[in-house]
Amino acid sequence: MGKAAAPAHVLVFPWPIQGHLNAMLHLAVALAGAGVHVTFLHTDYNLRRLGAAAAAVASPWLRFMSVPDGLPDDHPRTVADLGEIGRSIRTAGRAAYRALLASLQLMPVDAAGGGFPPVTTVVADALLPFATDVAEEFGVPALAFRTASACSFLAYMSVPRLVELGELPFPPGGDLDEPVRGVPGMEGFLRRRDLPSPCRHHGANNDTAALLGRLVNAALHSSKARALILNTATSLEAPALAHIAPRMRDVFAVGPLHAMSPAPAVATSLWREDDGCMAWLDGQADRSVVYVSLGSLTVISLEQFTEFLSGLVAAGYPFLWVLRPDMVMASQSTTNLHEAVMAAGKNSKARVAEWAPQRDVLRHRAVGCFLTHAGWNSTLEAAVEGVPTVCWPFFADQQINSRFVGGVWRTGLDMKDVCDAAVVERMVREAMESGEIRGSAQAVARQLRRDIAEGGSSAMELERLVAFIRELVMPIQHAESEL
Repeated sequence: MGKAAAPAHVLVFPWPIQGHLNAMLHLAVALAGAGVHVTFLHTDYNLRRLGAAAAAVASPWLRFMSVPDGLPDDHPRTVADLGEIGRSIRTAGRAAYRALLASLQLMPVDAAGGGFPPVTTVVADALLPFATDVAEEFGVPALAFRTASACSFLAYMSVPRLVELGELPFPPGGDLDEPVRGVPGMEGFLRRRDLPSPCRHHGANNDTAALLGRLVNAALHSSKARALILNTATSLEAPALAHIAPRMRDVFAVGPLHAMSPAPAVATSLWREDDGCMAWLDGQADRSVVYVSLGSLTVISLEQFTEFLSGLVAAGYPFLWVLRPDMVMASQSTTNLHEAVMAAGKNSKARVAEWAPQRDVLRHRAVGCFLTHAGWNSTLEAAVEGVPTVCWPFFADQQINSRFVGGVWRTGLDMKDVCDAAVVERMVREAMESGEIRGSAQAVARQLRRDIAEGGSSAMELERLVAFIRELVMPIQHAESEL
């Protein structure tokens, strides 16, 4: 018999914001559960922010390490700073990552690293293309993980074709409801307003045009990775996956990961969750509550806050609203905003939290619909629980996600580009009361549960991914034996 295969050790490197950490930690838990050693690479800032919560998921198979992001500790790291965060990671973060990867390659199995073997594979966020390049320079095979939807990834890949066809840039003052040609499989329903948000301003703003260029280049760069991992299911996004696959070396559709291998919520959240909202939900009737959360990055004006509040109150249902301290621009204190919500909702019909245990909230019997920013994690979490959604996308992939929710899967309503109390009221009522929307949402949920069950498409893709990662160890082993 031949020599036993060396153990696999995957370094997982996410873009350091909430939504990306969330999805990639679920993958890390899945790999560790399959007997693969995993090192999850935070930034120093985020690992300090998580504190002891990170230990909730650590195990003999999964550990946490960190590198600096290059920004001072008191930097706000808000959505307005994403460009600066990206530039800093591409410089200071890249250098620290290179040094760490080199040290992990030299570490013997029985070293002080807790018995972890040398790194055999890197799974890097697809928005960090340098991470795959550096890994391959060290002879370490690298995979790209795109934490957004397959449909948004395909849209970014299609931007060069959209430019060639004259679809981009949009003409000044052009009709955003104009159909878009050039994104394969979406010609029948995609409008200008449904493209990822940087497309909308392409040509009008140098910073936004530069952002679009980086996102497009990152998508195209994924073809250089050994494979692309997507947190989706074939049943949800088969057409997009079919158009992506020929342009990648391999594609793994392994979602929804939060339902297959959930990491403890406390370890995936940079915000402290308000568990008291669960007790409040316990006191509400079945499917009577509107859950409102616009994610970890969305920022709204005080006027938009007022329109949302007026619409929610007019809809007449109890509501649970997640209001982050940094969410409302030019506002009074968060306390004043919370008091305004409670007063408008007549106390018993409203509950405010700075952050909520969203997966628990969405599976609670009292929740009837979800007013969401249509981030991909939130979209998947609602889909798994069969909860109808009202989508108010903020930026990036959320615009196209909301179009699929309202126009393709028909599991909710698309409220993009409108923030009017009357529209909020009407759409919330429709999502709460429509048997057709609820039926579609529950049908999708049943299919997703089949996908993640043993023998389902996503479960089998995850098994194939683990086998693929183990196979990547063999060429490294062979090369070392020849030295």
